Amino acid sequence: TNSSLYHLDINLSINYIYLMAVDNKIEWNFNNTYLSLPKIMLSEQKPDIVDKPEVVIINHALSKELGLNLLDLDDEYLASVFSGNSLPDGSKTISMAYAGHQFGHFTILGDGRTITIGEHVTQNNQGFEIQFKGSGKTKFSRDGDGKAALGPMLREYIISEAMHYLNIPTTRSLAVIKTGEKVIRETELKGAILTRVATSHLRVGTFQYFAYKKDDSNLKTLINFTINKHYPSLKNKENLYLNLIDKLMEKQIDLIVNWMRVGFIHGVMNTDNMALSGETIDYGPCAFMDQYDPKSVFSSIDHFGRYAYYNQPSIAKWNLARFAECLIPLLDSNKDKAIKLATDKINEFDKNYENKWLGMMRDKLGMIGNQKEDEVLILDLLQWMHINKADYTNTFGNLTYENMINDKIFHKDDFLKWKERWKIRLSVNNNGKTSEKTMKKSNPVVIPRNHLVEDALKTAETGDLEKTNRLLKVLSEPYKIQSSIQDLQTSPKPNKIPYKTFCGT
Repeated sequence: TNSSLYHLDINLSINYIYLMAVDNKIEWNFNNTYLSLPKIMLSEQKPDIVDKPEVVIINHALSKELGLNLLDLDDEYLASVFSGNSLPDGSKTISMAYAGHQFGHFTILGDGRTITIGEHVTQNNQGFEIQFKGSGKTKFSRDGDGKAALGPMLREYIISEAMHYLNIPTTRSLAVIKTGEKVIRETELKGAILTRVATSHLRVGTFQYFAYKKDDSNLKTLINFTINKHYPSLKNKENLYLNLIDKLMEKQIDLIVNWMRVGFIHGVMNTDNMALSGETIDYGPCAFMDQYDPKSVFSSIDHFGRYAYYNQPSIAKWNLARFAECLIPLLDSNKDKAIKLATDKINEFDKNYENKWLGMMRDKLGMIGNQKEDEVLILDLLQWMHINKADYTNTFGNLTYENMINDKIFHKDDFLKWKERWKIRLSVNNNGKTSEKTMKKSNPVVIPRNHLVEDALKTAETGDLEKTNRLLKVLSEPYKIQSSIQDLQTSPKPNKIPYKTFCGT
């Protein structure tokens, strides 16, 4: 091996020779501010060496945004880097501890199969954590193998990139690498590693970890870190901790309203999956709704609809209450007063959410200003969609773009009567161009429909990425009328077997 490019780091505790790259062809600029966090929440952890890393897909658009140089590098080199076989100079590989309420039950967790390799800082001084998912066991793996399969990693790549282009805050995906290994789940699957990019991976569960340990000192350190990283405008506020609850609530309301706008169902809204950054994180059992049904659930383990489409706002509020509980010791020296401060703040959620949801629905329907009949008009449309099993995306698409989808359902008398009421409402403001512009920004023409994603993943397993690449290309312009994409806009035919998604694959 060329000694100017590599050195050997002997890790005797796990009995393998680790190959670490010390060149910087990719032009990483690591800062690693998370190393200032309390040591009890960090575990130094190197990714497993894999035998036959192979590039599946590289996100060159994202790499350009990050100021990274990937286009000029060969696949063998990229496979070595994004599998973790060759770590960049300046990287500090760790896994992080956190806790969480999973389906309402508290447990101590942590990065069981993800390793953060560093915080890359761009030229405009934005920091992004770079994380490998599926790179092997960590201190927090419990009974898991720390590995990931190709299908789920590609699925997260597709959905997270779709969410980005839908203008919804999200973690993103930089690369997927096949490991050449087999991962055993219900069947034998091809192993893979996803490189995930986030402004941070701090979660409500991170705060719960210190609250559980009654470690107020380190909790304050974590809060200061979070505020410096995500909410520096709060530094001079009088009640810093109450304002942090308020800011996180604002971020989460905006996020959930966006999910509802496009018919997205996260599927696993545990407190460890609520990011302090306000980004969507963890794309396990997520899905997009085709036919409008507020009770839509796709997760194979959500038997009681805890994380159903219509329940997402109330679960967000529940999670925020758990966050507020963590800060009780810091809100006021009088515990009763602290509890009242937190309770009063969390109880602002419902009204704030309702106002933003109504605003979002007005935007989807191009209704400028507020009229007292707006809510009835909106709810009547949703009820019609539910009764008639209308496609959520295509209904709003039909209203936004004349004859975008030629479906006979939109010629039914009851829909046409509702449409006449809607047109009368639009005429109140007499501002057609503003209404049209607002609707086109709010209503996607295309979404990553579940059956299309599954079809793309199925062919990708054979090494054929044609459907995956086409889907990604179309999804990068979701608000644009594109030619020859009717097959990507059509609802799937009804299936006797409900579509299911899965956690932890």
